[in-house]
Amino acid sequence: MRLALGIEYDGSAFHGWQRQNGLRTVQECIEKALARVANQAITVVVAGRTDAGVHAGGIGDGIGIGGQVAHFDPPVYRPQHAWLMGANCYLPADIAIQWICAVPEDFHARFSATARHYRYFIYNARTRPALNRTRITWERRQLNITPMRLAAQYLIGTHDFSAYRAQGCQAKTPIRTLYQLAINQEGRIFTIDAIANAFLHHMVRNLVGVLVTIGAGEHPPGWAGDILASLDRGQGGVTAPAEGLHLVGVEYPARFKIPPQQPWDVTGLTKHPSSM
Repeated sequence: MRLALGIEYDGSAFHGWQRQNGLRTVQECIEKALARVANQAITVVVAGRTDAGVHAGGIGDGIGIGGQVAHFDPPVYRPQHAWLMGANCYLPADIAIQWICAVPEDFHARFSATARHYRYFIYNARTRPALNRTRITWERRQLNITPMRLAAQYLIGTHDFSAYRAQGCQAKTPIRTLYQLAINQEGRIFTIDAIANAFLHHMVRNLVGVLVTIGAGEHPPGWAGDILASLDRGQGGVTAPAEGLHLVGVEYPARFKIPPQQPWDVTGLTKHPSSM
């Protein structure tokens, strides 16, 4: 039997998802907790490896569904509630498994995914915030949402995103389909929602960095398209900080029933156009 799990974590004190010798990572904590339930080693496979400081889960409507998705093949039988409650007992306070469910053997947390949804939070004010300071990025320059939204239109669709990926990105192809890049504002809080079939290394943070620069009036909206056409990361401006970035959902074909539909779940996962 294969099990899938939804994970929520505050990435502030982690060196990213992937296990690294001598460093605190989300993967290591998850695997150690599950291993204590199984009394033997367990390896988990994840939908997407988040960087140091990046979070999984939502603020507001996304909370409680677990933004990150992983799977593992249990070496011993335990009831699903035993995996869930047992593992959470052994996890630190900044990680929580929100759900565990059985999935078909052909389910793969990474390769079965049809879309990833990231949300970036910006606190736009002259003075820095005290609350949520590790889960939101402070931008002191006054932002104008209108040019940011115009700039986003140059980026939606299937493109070569070479200019928006980290120079050390190891993806085999820079071609990605960006289904949605939506910017919203509520008072001092800006949110940028990016939904794509997959993302390149630092792609969301680089997109945000360009949108924020445009919103601050330093470049016109068309600059976003000029960068895209250049295929040159050197033209792409500043990479936005990690702390504002949250993986809020991963989408799968309906037959996998991810996330599981339980009465106490808050689902709220934005659908991309191809699934409507």
